[in-house]
Amino acid sequence: MVGAASADWPQWRGPDRLGTVEGVEWPDAVSEQTLKQLWRIDLAPGYPGPIVAGGRVFTFESLGRKDEVVRAFDVSNGQQVWEASWAGAMRVPFFAKRNGDWVKSTPATDGERVYAIGMQDELVCLKAADGGIVWRVDFKERYGTQGPSFGQPCSPLLDDDAVYIQAGMSVCKLDKKTGKTIWRAMVDERQMMGGAFSSPVFAELAGKPQLLVQTRGEICGLDLESGDVLWKQAIKAFRGMNILPPTVINKTDVFTSSYGGGGFMLRVTRGDDDSFNVETVWQNKVEGYMSSPLLIDGHLYMHGRDKKFHCIDAATGETAWSSDDKYGAYWSTVHNGDRILALGHDGTLRLIQADSEQLNILSEHKVSDQETWGHLAVVDDVLYIRELKGLVAYRWAKPANLN
Repeated sequence: MVGAASADWPQWRGPDRLGTVEGVEWPDAVSEQTLKQLWRIDLAPGYPGPIVAGGRVFTFESLGRKDEVVRAFDVSNGQQVWEASWAGAMRVPFFAKRNGDWVKSTPATDGERVYAIGMQDELVCLKAADGGIVWRVDFKERYGTQGPSFGQPCSPLLDDDAVYIQAGMSVCKLDKKTGKTIWRAMVDERQMMGGAFSSPVFAELAGKPQLLVQTRGEICGLDLESGDVLWKQAIKAFRGMNILPPTVINKTDVFTSSYGGGGFMLRVTRGDDDSFNVETVWQNKVEGYMSSPLLIDGHLYMHGRDKKFHCIDAATGETAWSSDDKYGAYWSTVHNGDRILALGHDGTLRLIQADSEQLNILSEHKVSDQETWGHLAVVDDVLYIRELKGLVAYRWAKPANLN
């Protein structure tokens, strides 16, 4: 990731898009004694998680049912550095009102530019230094497509030269500096109708670097240079709610779990003719929804559609345990070794010991009275928590180290 330091949080789910935190030892509890609020700012509504790079934290919001706004703040004091806005609001269908009329996609940054895609399928590239618009692409206009039915949820993915996004009823690779299309794949696929809900990830499978994409009913591996579909596998999902990003294990296996379909472990191999083969290793009845899983010591930890927390053996597909209690509709989770931080949509933060024998919640603390759907961001000893209408920075440390 060009320009973004290893300690930054430059995209959705962190530097590796796996919810992994490294380099700082976490305290033993989340509590009033270990969490010191550094600053808080009010925002207009939005679900995107904050991203952090170069001493700034960037947010994305929907203002007055009219404009979409990216803002940059100084990480040390929360003072606004710049903001940029454009017209782009929309109203979702009445049956989806619970999920809001505001932006959902978390931006991404390479330290030099910030990439944000709004509700109506318009991707905007901004200068990280001052918020100046470098380029913007309206996928509806470029490709003559309809916008996403429920607003664009896909979070951009960057490499050294390009930005990857599920947009324009397709998967697109654009030049980072100009916004020009490098390739467009899976065009007019039925599984893209109305917009797919998942976000792509990079992976190496069967010795081949590729882009993993999850549509409304399939999981696919795409060639990074050409966009050609290397392999694909159908994934059952109720009304296309195939939301989680794929999780890669040992460069051979891919896990996903869908609403209405359950969990699937796929194995991708290559034949003598260099073609790709896909087989289902196991299936599990635990259904995913919006909370991305964590892979820790051979086990998958996942908040499910049933609102319970689950631990699944990645090798066998057996459910090691499921919590007795329910914990709301959504958790964003990150882990540091065998410790998990889980931020519930009700504003409760939990510290969990990863344990394949039982659920072991070490502590929990209410960090917000608002809903907190944005993904948690962790940079060194600071937690950035996106409230529905705000952003809060907490220093997380042992009481003796707080000042």
